[in-house]
Amino acid sequence: MQYSMKYIFGFAAAVCFVCSILISTANVGLRERQEANKLLDKQKSVLQAAWLIEPGERVSREGIEQIFENVRARVLDLTTNTLLDDDAAAAFDPERAPEAAAPQNKAGIRFMPEQVEIYEVIEDGQVAMLVLPIVGQGLWSTMHGFIALDADTRTIRGLTYYDQAETPGLGGEVDNPRWKRLWQGRLAYDDDWNVAIEIVKGAAGPPEEAPHQVDGLSGATLTSRGVSEMLQFWLGENGYAPFLKSFRESGRA
Repeated sequence: MQYSMKYIFGFAAAVCFVCSILISTANVGLRERQEANKLLDKQKSVLQAAWLIEPGERVSREGIEQIFENVRARVLDLTTNTLLDDDAAAAFDPERAPEAAAPQNKAGIRFMPEQVEIYEVIEDGQVAMLVLPIVGQGLWSTMHGFIALDADTRTIRGLTYYDQAETPGLGGEVDNPRWKRLWQGRLAYDDDWNVAIEIVKGAAGPPEEAPHQVDGLSGATLTSRGVSEMLQFWLGENGYAPFLKSFRESGRA
């Protein structure tokens, strides 16, 4: 049986219409779950940066939420280097945060948000750790992650990337738990509070021998350089350095 062109186009249009309705309905119906999963993924990344859970460790939703009860989200205004009140943190949407042109830098950052969400890890009623978002260019991708600092704002607790598309087995090793473990105990700044942390070629040695250096990623020189330059920017004067100085002087730890 042969069908006319009118019938074929009409049938195709009807199928497309029905499919679009089904997809739209599913999208609306699943939106709440998608937002909940997105929040859970972010919480998990924060906890991994702080080594409150280990990278790759299987933790239930309830487990993540329970650990996160000791983590407080704050909104940092990078134009004034001050923390906004709790109401601002509750209403904050990072995707709608205003942006401004970034100062010249080697990290490939063209625009930076004027406000960012940071996290305070609370122990015995005091801030024991700060978890700060970082972003910059690797070899192939824009890399998004977190760096966790002790309350002294100098000692690194951990570094993790939750969104990157570097070459698997090479630059993609930024997601390798073994490499992430190398960051624990390194020092982000020297004695004069200049950014000193960097990735070097080859093995750097343990933190007590090389406090400011981390092993390079084998075969991924440009990704390694991207991580170093990203940290130079975000821990420097155009990033978190003024806020971290204010935090140290406030005695909040």
